[in-house]
Amino acid sequence: MRERSDEQLMKSYANGNMEAFEVLYQRHRGPLYRYVLRLAGDPATANDLYQGSWEKVIKARSRYKSSAPFKAWLFRIAHNHVMDHHRRKYPSGETEPDEIPDKQAGPLEQISVENRKKDLQNAIQLLSTEQKDTLILKIETGLDLQTIADVTGVNPETAKSRLRYAVRRLKQIMNEQGHQDG
Repeated sequence: MRERSDEQLMKSYANGNMEAFEVLYQRHRGPLYRYVLRLAGDPATANDLYQGSWEKVIKARSRYKSSAPFKAWLFRIAHNHVMDHHRRKYPSGETEPDEIPDKQAGPLEQISVENRKKDLQNAIQLLSTEQKDTLILKIETGLDLQTIADVTGVNPETAKSRLRYAVRRLKQIMNEQGHQDG
């Protein structure tokens, strides 16, 4: 069963094969969780949203069209679920600056690669929702621009632009952090 495509497995699962669901879950649980965690920003919220995403997959299994790539469909469901949560939590569409976790490392800790990764993760949290979502889809899943566009509901040029602006903004944030610490 492991050599079957995601689309074949999803179709089999939609017809009642629970083993097919288990294979899909095993294949995609890590990347999907990391994607949701990066968007959510904290593990407790991410766990709820991650489980909710799989629940939505289970409920929507009969509506899956095998002509659509499963990975894009799965991440679209998760994307919509996280964005719905974000809209409920931040109705204005903007994250309050006080609600962004401050995890600045001290000068001595800046030396470590692990802290540099944390700085990058914090910087990602400062991106706009659209930029963060596009960047995380690219980093965590390796999806191409067309699929990212499909997942986020925009055209490929918009996805490309969001990715480009996200990278530019990250460089700016990281440079600012370097100047503050150095």
